[in-house]
Amino acid sequence: MDELTTIQKIAVMALPLIFAIVFHEVAHGWVANRLGDPTARDLGRLTLNPIPHIDLFGTIIMPLMLFLLTDGRMLFGYAKPVPINPNNFKDPKKGMALSSMAGPGVNVAMAVVFSFLLRVVMVGLEGNVPEPVWGWFATPVTLMLGYGVIINVVLAVLNLIPIPPLDGSRIVYWVLPPKPAAAYYRIEPYGTLILMMLIMFGVLGRIMMPIIRPLLGLLLGDGGF
Repeated sequence: MDELTTIQKIAVMALPLIFAIVFHEVAHGWVANRLGDPTARDLGRLTLNPIPHIDLFGTIIMPLMLFLLTDGRMLFGYAKPVPINPNNFKDPKKGMALSSMAGPGVNVAMAVVFSFLLRVVMVGLEGNVPEPVWGWFATPVTLMLGYGVIINVVLAVLNLIPIPPLDGSRIVYWVLPPKPAAAYYRIEPYGTLILMMLIMFGVLGRIMMPIIRPLLGLLLGDGGF
C-alpha cells in the first residue's frame, strides 16, 4: 500500500473508533431502557448520530493528542457516558450490571463483524483468506477493518476491568453482598486516578494484553496484528 496521508491515517483509525464508542454507549442506554429506565431515551441518547455522544476531551482532544504523539500509530478515546438512573430498575444492582455489560458485549460483537468483513474483502482482493490474515493492512479499506477489530477488542477488555467507574465494576458490585459492595464502591472517586497510575507505570497494558492477544489471534490470526 502507498504511504497514507495524515488525513487518511486519521480516517482509517477515527471511523472505527467513533463506531465503537457510539455503539458502546447506545447499547448501555438501550438495555437500560428495556429494563425500565428511559433516561437515555428521553435525553435523545439512543441515537447512532455521534454528535450527542461527543465528549470534547475524550472524543476529540485525547484521540488527536494520541495520534500526534505516537505519529499515527495509536488512536483511542471515549464518548460522553449515557445517563442511567438505577432507581428506575426493579433491581438496581442487577439493572446496572446488565446495562453495563451491554457496552463491552456490543464491542465484542462489532469486533467479530469487522473480522468477518475483513475476510470478505480479503477474498475479493486475494481470492482467499490466509491464516493468519497477513496483509490486512494492505489497503485503506482493510486497514480500517483491521483497526475496527483491534479498537473494539481493546475497548471491550478495558471496560471489563473491575475498577469504578468502568463497566466491570458494576458487575462486581452486583455479585458482592451489600456491605462489601458498599466498601468496594468507596473507591469510585479515585477510580480515574487509579487508572491513570496503572497506565503511567505500564501495569494496565500488562493486565490487558494476556486477554487481548488471544482474542486478536482468534479474529485476525496469530501474528496477523
